[in-house]
Amino acid sequence: MAVKINVLLVDDHAVVRTGYKTYLSLSDKIGQIYEADRGETACQLYNQYQPDIVVMDLSMPGIGGFESIRRMIHRDMHCKILVFSIHNELVYVTRAIKAGAKGYITKNSAPETLIAAVCKIAQGGTYVDSELAQQLAVSMATEQDEAEKIKLLSPREFDVFCLLANGYTARKAAEKLCLSYKTVCNHGTAIKEKIGAKTLAELTLLASRQGLIDVHE
Repeated sequence: MAVKINVLLVDDHAVVRTGYKTYLSLSDKIGQIYEADRGETACQLYNQYQPDIVVMDLSMPGIGGFESIRRMIHRDMHCKILVFSIHNELVYVTRAIKAGAKGYITKNSAPETLIAAVCKIAQGGTYVDSELAQQLAVSMATEQDEAEKIKLLSPREFDVFCLLANGYTARKAAEKLCLSYKTVCNHGTAIKEKIGAKTLAELTLLASRQGLIDVHE
């Protein structure tokens, strides 16, 4: 007899949980189904029951989905998490995957997709909704191309690039780096040419995609 998959279902809407729990329970591949209405409870139940997979919503009260993923992965690097969210924007997908989730599907997916994703991830694989996966592949290719362009910058140009992207004026950047204002302006021009950006806004967007923007709490 095949070992069944134990699932921790995390969603703050009781009706939604009931619906998905009912559907999951129809599969002979699914075993115990535990429920949590927020991230804090999910972390506690995960530690208590060690389910094979966590099916996680992102928009919840309390610490929310992303922080829940981070905490679970921090406590158990082998934790398998499938994000099951209403959000189909790529920024949510990339953040979830980078946080440690093994898969991402939307609540608009066909019902059988949930079972397929749970089974594949439980077996050690990954699963991203096909349409989102295509968008993700294009985005990753773009980021890789941008990363290669950034490598063309000299160490000093990279310093200037990071400061300008983080909101420093050319004059403030010059003061911080002990350079002349004219030198920083010249670096700025060279940076835009190498990267292929025309405006400071484009530089900032590129830096954000590459994780070079400092975020202060």
